[in-house]
Amino acid sequence: MQGLGLSRLYYGEYCAPMLEKQFPGLAGQVAAGLVGEGSECLGLDDAISRDHDWGAAVCLWLNARDHRLHGKALQKALDGLPGCIRGFPVRRESRWATGRSGVLEIGAFYHRHLGFGRGPESLLEWLRTDEFRLSAATNGAVFADPAGEFTAIRNKLLAFYPEDVRLKKLAARCATIAQSGQYNFPRCVRRKEYVAAAMAEAEFMDSACSAVFLLNRRYKPFYKWMHKAMRSLPVLGKDVFDKLSQLPDLTGEKTSIYEKKIDLIEEIASMLLTELRAQKLSDATGDFLLDHSLSVQSKIHDATIRKISIFAG
Repeated sequence: MQGLGLSRLYYGEYCAPMLEKQFPGLAGQVAAGLVGEGSECLGLDDAISRDHDWGAAVCLWLNARDHRLHGKALQKALDGLPGCIRGFPVRRESRWATGRSGVLEIGAFYHRHLGFGRGPESLLEWLRTDEFRLSAATNGAVFADPAGEFTAIRNKLLAFYPEDVRLKKLAARCATIAQSGQYNFPRCVRRKEYVAAAMAEAEFMDSACSAVFLLNRRYKPFYKWMHKAMRSLPVLGKDVFDKLSQLPDLTGEKTSIYEKKIDLIEEIASMLLTELRAQKLSDATGDFLLDHSLSVQSKIHDATIRKISIFAG
């Protein structure tokens, strides 16, 4: 049993009845679910995840007024519910992971993750909001939201970046893939600067993952989970997942390993630029993704966003 399923059961068996019995006038205003930080919110938790900060957990979101009037009493009632379900524990927050569940104010929840209690609005606000933060604010599940206030913000975020911002981020990822993977990685290898080569490889993998998520109009999660989460994406997800999985697993003579890595990097870059053309995002020719990044950037309509450095995003 994974944490999100446990949390849904816990809400249905304990939290919802408690709300109806002890807070009948408030029940119709409370949104409930599990969203935020933690592998269980992504549906990626496993047996290893259970060694810390894991278990059934429920967020009860209130608007500012209701949180001020009823937040403490509701939290006390929530704390009094059973500490396990189906033989699994309720998640208890550690000193390193606080504010992830319990009674939360809607605006404060979104501000914690995004820096905006209402979510980003202007193009620059969207551009400056990291993908993994948007992923944390929109993952998991909402079990109930009779008033719809929490879900209204969530749905705005789930609609994804405005297209000009998606293009800007894609342009930046393509530029970084070209610089770190296609250009600097082989140069570092030729110089026998293998630590620098490893850093370039890591930059390449991060940007390649991000590009796949952007092509799918999905937010890239926290780095620990982005490769695993990418596998289920319909556009290039499994193909790029498989190629990236080969990079750390190569064996043989050092020279041969690096030659294979260079080939894999070019194969991944080729897959990405083919999809850019398929989505009519690039008119560039050739195999170097920096040229394609400039083509993607040229399609941005907003002049302010279009003028931002090709590597920024």
